[in-house]
Amino acid sequence: MRELPRWLYQPYKFLAFIPFLIASTVVFGLTAMLVAAVAGPRAGSRLGGVLWARLNSYFTPMWVQVEGRQNIHPERSYVIVANHQSHYDIFVLYGWLGVDFKWVMKKELRKVPILGVACEKLGHIYIDRSDTQAAIASLQEAKKKIANGTSALFFPEGTRSLSGELLKFKKGAFQMAMDLGLPILPVTITGTREVLPPRTMDLFPGRVKMQIHPALEPSVYKSGNLEDLMARTRAVIQAGLDRRQPGACRTGIAGSPLA
Repeated sequence: MRELPRWLYQPYKFLAFIPFLIASTVVFGLTAMLVAAVAGPRAGSRLGGVLWARLNSYFTPMWVQVEGRQNIHPERSYVIVANHQSHYDIFVLYGWLGVDFKWVMKKELRKVPILGVACEKLGHIYIDRSDTQAAIASLQEAKKKIANGTSALFFPEGTRSLSGELLKFKKGAFQMAMDLGLPILPVTITGTREVLPPRTMDLFPGRVKMQIHPALEPSVYKSGNLEDLMARTRAVIQAGLDRRQPGACRTGIAGSPLA
């Protein structure tokens, strides 16, 4: 019986959602670039990126529940780190995190039509993971953008987890936090892997949850080492994964959006 809703969803996916995704990416990508040129990257990101993410989530449909929003102070800058299980993590973070941030992303995404250029104009940061020196230079340049309530956002695993298990963290986010004396803001996302598993087009409606954990303040880790900070942050995000409830699994189309 579970296969029947999935089969019924396929015409909608190919005839309605995918054309909408392509059209909205073009329209909002161009809008974001125009607004960024006139009013600055923050305005372009808010108008183009947030609306693009929310509309595509609603059109999937994907319902997002946010827990821990009180742990964010909008006037502060953070190094935000989140687990990565699906392309839909991008919609969740961009649409519902509610802070201005610069994404630290692999340079291959720069080649995505419209979206790649739009991200560059909005000030997001491309990293060449195959060239250590180039990656370090990019992160050094990125530090200039992280101030006055603008944060940096990393997927510290570096790629999507195929199994759903949390992968080993890379050091870049944590070194930036220690260098700049910024708090680490851990975020756990659950359910997106059921909406769109990695390396597939097996899209299906569902409910997801984003849990924003209390920040790890510099005073907590300034006397520790980098590995300790990574381990602390990973443990927090893993705890969020361990708390995942059965209701976060793939569901039918029925339901209402959650805020």
